[in-house]
Amino acid sequence: MRLAIADDGGAQVSNDGGNNWTTYFNQPTAQFYRVSTDNSFPYRIYGAQQDNSTIRIKHRSASSSIGERDWEPTAGGESAHLAPDPLNNDIVFGGTYKGYMMMKNHITDQNRSVNVWPDNPAGSGAEVMKYRFNWNFPILFSPHNPKKLYAGSNFLHVSTNSGQSWETVSGDLTRNLPETILSSGGPITQDNTGAEHYANIFAIAESELEEGVIWTGSDDGLIHVSKDNGKTWENVTPPSNMSPKLNMINCIDPSPFKKGKVYVAATSYKFGDYTPYLYKTEDYGKTWELITTGITSNYYTRAIRSDKKREGLLYAGTEWGMFISFDDGKSWKSFQLNLPITSIRDIAIKDNDLIVATHGRSFWMIDDLTPLHQLESSSNDKEFILFKPDMSYRLAQSGGWRKPNTLLVGENHPNGVIVNYFIKNYSEDDFVKIEIFDKSGSIIRSFTNNKSKLMSDNNKPVLSNTNDIDYALSSSDIKSLSPKTGGNRLIWDMRYPGFTSFEGMIFYSSPNTGPKVVPGKYDIKMSYNGNEIIQEFEIVKDPRVENTQEDYEKQLKFLLQVKDEVSRANQTIIDIRNVKKDLTYLSEKVKDKNQILSIINRFMDDLSVVENNIHMTKNQSRQDPLNYGIRINNRIAFLLADSQRGDYPPTNQSLEFFESIKKELNAEISNFKKVLNTYTVEINNMIQDNDIKFISF
Repeated sequence: MRLAIADDGGAQVSNDGGNNWTTYFNQPTAQFYRVSTDNSFPYRIYGAQQDNSTIRIKHRSASSSIGERDWEPTAGGESAHLAPDPLNNDIVFGGTYKGYMMMKNHITDQNRSVNVWPDNPAGSGAEVMKYRFNWNFPILFSPHNPKKLYAGSNFLHVSTNSGQSWETVSGDLTRNLPETILSSGGPITQDNTGAEHYANIFAIAESELEEGVIWTGSDDGLIHVSKDNGKTWENVTPPSNMSPKLNMINCIDPSPFKKGKVYVAATSYKFGDYTPYLYKTEDYGKTWELITTGITSNYYTRAIRSDKKREGLLYAGTEWGMFISFDDGKSWKSFQLNLPITSIRDIAIKDNDLIVATHGRSFWMIDDLTPLHQLESSSNDKEFILFKPDMSYRLAQSGGWRKPNTLLVGENHPNGVIVNYFIKNYSEDDFVKIEIFDKSGSIIRSFTNNKSKLMSDNNKPVLSNTNDIDYALSSSDIKSLSPKTGGNRLIWDMRYPGFTSFEGMIFYSSPNTGPKVVPGKYDIKMSYNGNEIIQEFEIVKDPRVENTQEDYEKQLKFLLQVKDEVSRANQTIIDIRNVKKDLTYLSEKVKDKNQILSIINRFMDDLSVVENNIHMTKNQSRQDPLNYGIRINNRIAFLLADSQRGDYPPTNQSLEFFESIKKELNAEISNFKKVLNTYTVEINNMIQDNDIKFISF
């Protein structure tokens, strides 16, 4: 018998009538209330899970995915807002129900209670509390003073000493209706867990543009603003014909572009009203505008955020998904993309990333908003667009052995430069190529949907504003593109092409991976049916490492030299095998001429000696190198792979070994040339003397 159950933690399945159940780890079902981020690198995402712990997690990892090992418990309880200390991100403040607040030190692994008022109201309703705190009461640090921490009950509280003491900087900022401040539940079952405490502050925000301009929103419909750090307050609630009396003010987002401008998301779903309520004011709340055109009528709203880079670009979270506005809220469109249909409880924008806290499907994020920043009203008329890539970090991030199962783990940030491009109407006959150049105009990488077309193009692939240089393009340097109509994404791994390879090549511990480029500015060119767009972009160093630019350049110079030696060794193998192929063909032509056959056999034997000195020909599968010692080309290739472990210049011994192995290779290539010189003239003369034709009809 197969059974399934669902609860606050997700879903479990039993295939044997309930004797054994699957764990929750086979699906992302976390119910997050809020989302916040810190200033570490990579930055962390914070959230509290219904009936579970609070957590924090880096937005990208050094491996191929973001898995269970990357999650870390943090401060507070299941319903918390979380506020990492801006001066030390390992100090985290977290709330929970009944007004409890904890400070967690991740270095010492100690917790400290920093409640605004440490009176436990267990078993009673909000009517016995000195300060009424919501189940999901807000806490946050000031964007101007990294020591100023805000917390909201029905009053606004401020601490500047990490919770050692608190100052109340407002009066009651709620309606304070007596009928809403009662013991929750009923005469049969009381439920005073704190989940039903009302008449309290539900949202707090301080303007990024004006220090001391503080906004609060209550769960019973009031919005207040202070322009003097809380000394005086003004009730600026939207009029009753625009906002229901007990409309829960769920999110307040001051504009990062204009003083006095604020966006608000509210909801009245608890009264059976599923209407979306989004508001905007540009005069500190004197007047308000309802901005919900385009949002589905019963998709009640929980969050609204302004983009940090493009004015007028807004994101809204509803109970059933995401919406976007490019015109400051005048109109909205669905922004669901591949996001599951789920409740969006909160939104955060960090750098050029968008993170949403869902109530049932964990955290989701878009890791590159730059295409949205560059869209224009004329974009729909363009045949193709190459967007300027976002600033990219050169990080040590592995690709893993295989593509991760994103049902079980989080999808990691792409390991490289994210290249976004758009094609209005793509057809299979179109020719598309994307090329990466350094600032000298030298090409680093090529991508195309038609390799043969690119290989036959005799134009030198350099930028028109740079000095003309020669360039030899091989098919191994080109990677395939699979464009489609609409938006496209290409991830360039910041690497040069790998070394020349040959059919059947088996190397031990030596992946064919080209070296990474150094931090700096680069150009990307997209060609579409003969038309071109060029964009500049920048790669920056991992801020956690101490490398100098000289360190990166030394590493790259060395790795390119090593890569070229592997290619040189492998090209010799290719040349030897081509000669042997010709000799095999010739032997069929002269099978009745023993003298020539004898020379061909000696020629083949001598070539095989050189071939096996450069490459172990017995290695035909991945396990073979454990039995047959690797040769020169594999040893150089291992040096290439080994010297890419981290962002370090070559060690002295690496330089010394490289010079030594080059001498071995040079000797074998000299032997190859000597063998060629020894036999080629003799065989050619004998072919001519015997009037042997390679091609006959």
